[in-house]
Amino acid sequence: QVQLVESGGGLVQAGGSLRLSCAASGSLLNIFPVNGMGWYCQAPGKQRELVAQITRGGITKYADSVKGRFTISRDNAKNTVYLQMNNLKPDDTCDYICQTERAGVDYWGKGTRVTVSS
Repeated sequence: QVQLVESGGGLVQAGGSLRLSCAASGSLLNIFPVNGMGWYCQAPGKQRELVAQITRGGITKYADSVKGRFTISRDNAKNTVYLQMNNLKPDDTCDYICQTERAGVDYWGKGTRVTVSS
């Protein structure tokens, strides 16, 4: 089992910045580490959408809407993934949910809410 705990959400004005963190914990992580890690956006009444993802080797992928504004990174030693969000827009408002995979099983966090006011 892998548990994911997100932090760093909050209320920010448009144009502001936030940094999200997601720490993975669980049994045997030092022997069987997690693979890809990612952030998804879950807005009310909408489907969950990929925001950014990063492989264990550091290859990244972003949604077109956040390219140039968001940066995903990870610390493999700490089993933690980060999302630096700059120049935030009201459309970025949603619950940001962390995801990872190990041994073919997907794990999800409970999310951290980001609200961007205009």
